[in-house]
Amino acid sequence: MAKKKRTRTYGRNREYSRRGNLKRFESDSTYFLKLIIVFLLGTLWIKLKAPMSVGPFLITGLPIGTILGIFLVSRFEQFQSDRKIWYAVLVVVTILSYFLPAGIVF
Repeated sequence: MAKKKRTRTYGRNREYSRRGNLKRFESDSTYFLKLIIVFLLGTLWIKLKAPMSVGPFLITGLPIGTILGIFLVSRFEQFQSDRKIWYAVLVVVTILSYFLPAGIVF
């Protein structure tokens, strides 16, 4: 009688081990460098000298760093839980830096 072939799940592809321990490791310096990069990308705005009106809205700046940051985080961060953290930091810094005199003025 032939054996039924079962699909295999390999342990190296799991984020958590069978005991529930987190398997990945990232050094503190790497995490801090990513935090600084996301923070700087969130503060990068292209501000306009004269506001541009689009319908009822006034556009005073474009968050170029946020758009670039979303692309980079989605491209280089492996785990979804880490991506959520970086997206949250990026959005908060972008909103705070909108009210500060940070960015490039055109």
